[in-house]
Amino acid sequence: MNAPTSLTSNVAALDAGEHVFAAGFPGGVPTLALASGIIRRIVDGMPQDTAAHPDAGLVSAFVDHSGTVTGGDDGRVVRTAKDGTAELLGEEKGRWIDAVTAAPGGAVAWSAGKKVSARDEKGRLRALEAPSTPQGLVFAPKGYRLAMAHYNGVSLWFPNVEAAPEVLNWKGSHLDVVWSPDGKFVVTSMQENMLHGWRLADRKDMRMSGYPAKPRSLHWSHDGQWLATSGADAAIIWPFQDKDGPMGKAPRECGVRNAKVSRVAFHPGALVLAVGYEDNCILLARLQDGAELLVRAAVKGAGAVSALAWDKQGKRLIFGTSEGEAGVLTLP
Repeated sequence: MNAPTSLTSNVAALDAGEHVFAAGFPGGVPTLALASGIIRRIVDGMPQDTAAHPDAGLVSAFVDHSGTVTGGDDGRVVRTAKDGTAELLGEEKGRWIDAVTAAPGGAVAWSAGKKVSARDEKGRLRALEAPSTPQGLVFAPKGYRLAMAHYNGVSLWFPNVEAAPEVLNWKGSHLDVVWSPDGKFVVTSMQENMLHGWRLADRKDMRMSGYPAKPRSLHWSHDGQWLATSGADAAIIWPFQDKDGPMGKAPRECGVRNAKVSRVAFHPGALVLAVGYEDNCILLARLQDGAELLVRAAVKGAGAVSALAWDKQGKRLIFGTSEGEAGVLTLP
């Protein structure tokens, strides 16, 4: 493989100094959710910190263009707005917040043990008990519906309807969960080093196996036709162009290296994938022809890439690592 062309000179370092749980651009501002419970916004090159979880540590975090939602080992769920103000959304005293997610309209959901809570955009709160502790949560692309990944499957819940969740069954431990942009597929990562999916129209099962490690990072392309995943020595990208999804089809591979992929993030408007590795290298890979651009070379001791996200316009890419390295790539 030829050495990729470099974009390293277009990367500006950010001051993180500790494990970066998640990152993004709320309100266009580079933002890091740090392990100590601090939300760090970089405003005009200077860090501005919000102590979302004073004297506690993060357990879960979700960053989108409107703000940052975090869950801590203090049992608190906090939303830090794009201007840095913090709001307590919920509290589960004596428990850890295992997973959090948010929807563009302002709805938020979190889990603590088996208890799952959903708070709509008007602040109305509903809760239920899942079959087992959910490891992953995600809202449907349209409508107020929540998917919860747990042992032996996924539950689909309408929090504003008095009805039991619909359960998609598959034996095993389901970890992360994503919902396709067109609403037709739900896919989970599994403890068994594989993905499992369901076509919601007829509940058809889809098995995507062959991973040497757990694929813990999953991200859809902007057109919903590809699902990129971590868990191998390349980004594994499954085709979802037709009603059968990846069934009977082989995945694409991008960014083959002698290190496992830890994070993936599709560009919001092009078939370009940002790929972060366990040795903290970062590449951009173009699906059409496999062309690669180097964003960050591997640095010994800098930790795995733990956070990776594009801004809304696709002009900037933010990253963070498990050992406190962080930066922003600005495309030329």
